[in-house]
Amino acid sequence: MWHVPDCPLLDQVREALGECLRHSGLDIAVREREGGYPSPTLVIDGVDVATGAPPVPGVYCRLDLPTHEQIHAALNGEDRRGMTLA
Repeated sequence: MWHVPDCPLLDQVREALGECLRHSGLDIAVREREGGYPSPTLVIDGVDVATGAPPVPGVYCRLDLPTHEQIHAALNGEDRRGMTLA
């Protein structure tokens, strides 16, 4: 998870990710990077979960937070159209 210091939306994404991990039964270590990123950005396997594309640089507050459905799909190796990623 990428974020800027004191991001007001970070806990919301942390909670959603935690719920999805518990629901899926996965035991995955979550790493966080604090710095000049769109915040918060959840990145799984090099993909921005909210957009389905590689993350882009920039410092701004995100309004497009990933949904539970998007997080579940990313954890299961699927893109947002339900196709398995190679």
